[in-house]
Amino acid sequence: MPRSKIEVLLEELLAEHGLDAYHLEYCEYEGLVRLSGRVPAWSQVVLAGHLAGRLKGVTGVVNEIIAAGDVRPPCPVRPGNPAVTGRADVVIIGAGVVGAAIARELSRFALEIVILEKDADVGCGASKANNGMVHSGIVQEPDSLRSRLNVRGNALYADLCRELDVPLRRCGLIGVVLKEEELFLLELLKARGETSGIPVEIISREQALALEPSLTPETRGAFLAPTTAMVSPYQLTVACTENAVANGAKLFLNAEVTALERRRGRLYKVVTTRGSFLTGFCINAAGVYADRVAAMAGPPEFTIHPRKGELLIFDVESADRHTAMAAGILSLGPDPYTKGGGISLTVDGNPEWGPTAVEVSDREDTAVTREGINRVLEKFNPLLPGFKASTALITYFAGIRAATYNEDFHIAPSRHLKGLINVAGIQSPGLAAAPAIAEMVVELLHDEGLPLYAKPSFNPHRRDLLRFKQLDRAQQNSLIRENPRYGCIVCRCEQVTEGEIIEALRRPVPALTLDAVKRRTRAGMGRCQGGFCTPRILPIMARELGLPLAKLTKSGPGAPLFSRATKEPPPSGREAWICD
Repeated sequence: MPRSKIEVLLEELLAEHGLDAYHLEYCEYEGLVRLSGRVPAWSQVVLAGHLAGRLKGVTGVVNEIIAAGDVRPPCPVRPGNPAVTGRADVVIIGAGVVGAAIARELSRFALEIVILEKDADVGCGASKANNGMVHSGIVQEPDSLRSRLNVRGNALYADLCRELDVPLRRCGLIGVVLKEEELFLLELLKARGETSGIPVEIISREQALALEPSLTPETRGAFLAPTTAMVSPYQLTVACTENAVANGAKLFLNAEVTALERRRGRLYKVVTTRGSFLTGFCINAAGVYADRVAAMAGPPEFTIHPRKGELLIFDVESADRHTAMAAGILSLGPDPYTKGGGISLTVDGNPEWGPTAVEVSDREDTAVTREGINRVLEKFNPLLPGFKASTALITYFAGIRAATYNEDFHIAPSRHLKGLINVAGIQSPGLAAAPAIAEMVVELLHDEGLPLYAKPSFNPHRRDLLRFKQLDRAQQNSLIRENPRYGCIVCRCEQVTEGEIIEALRRPVPALTLDAVKRRTRAGMGRCQGGFCTPRILPIMARELGLPLAKLTKSGPGAPLFSRATKEPPPSGREAWICD
């Protein structure tokens, strides 16, 4: 059978890079490239996938190349529960910010909605581990899907956060050029903004330093993107889910999807570890596992390659020596697939630097390395020469971007199973694009035949957890008189009270783990990182949840907080426990 032009071209590209020991196929009808073979290193696996993904006419890459010495743990096959737990018009797999936004948008309609999340809380993947930036869209390729959805999503944020009572700070972005020979990039960026309808202003060195005096005097010029904003990604995920649940959606945690079953050519059942759900429509928003869920419907359509990003968080007290705007360095960077990270203030006032961009083979590799920390510090220390990063650093974390080899969002009906919509490859700017992705998914469901009838009872509003720290003294005193538990400070760094912990445990989407309490209340996010408050939070959780201390977990099953009792319980019933 003669080779297609795409196959011949790709073979030549692979050979140019020393990557010619492959079997490859190109399906012109599907626009799909399939790669298989074996190479010495994971970096070559990723390179081969990118070479295929950038070819015109290729809409998907399935990369099954194996790297020699790959020590990734095997993906466990957990048994599903075939017993029917419920029925739904739509099942959403994944309760990250995208799945949550989709659930909230669908709850506008007269539908039975089920949300399935494999973890013990919502937003436990990339949604809790990104920098919270609502990008303007200025750095995206204008003709890409993620560019269009980024711009639309950014425009939706003000109303979304107002309705959900989620803080949004429209800080703007200043992009700094440090080399004279790279000043031409400012004009290119401005032209890109004009193409995409994004406001961009080029400013001089003097104007940049007047706006942000802490920037390096080595600044040569800059651009301003005023629509850039900051939000708490995990608070937004919780808010969207709570609003969806308040409007009738049902959330199932610790429910990992194990199979998709069909009847007469279309989706019939979604099987999970907590039972099965009969449905005709399903949204695959499973993040780094979206390709594996998609493959439950038939031959693979795309491959996710994990890209780790490490972030550094600094003490809120160092914010006065930081930029108020988000800031980044505009340069001819070495990696065309990432935006290069930046510096910003979170909505809670903590300076934040990063993320890095490191291709990894393990989808669960969220370890922060010394090399990663140093890479962030070395990159951004020159941008803020007066900021004492080494003394202000209080914590760091990493998340995994779920990138396809086309480096674009993959949002489309399954090629193999009627009723399944894949929402995959949602790497940055997935947070900014989330509300627009939700709109698009609703349109796709309508096109696939789902009847959509507006629900008159839909309530778009949701009230946030009460924040004692944000009240004035008179309001605090009044609240304490009404409920004395608000007079008990549990977390000194963030001034979180027992009343707030209790409310977090009783919300429509309750906090059932220590990490969940932390994300909702900020208890444990201050300078001491939980050293003071953790022993005070756990007895409250045990009391309110009706559980012994030994049953409490950090993040769900497999993450116990205690290993054993240090002695037999005394007559009072109190025990001392050893933490792992």
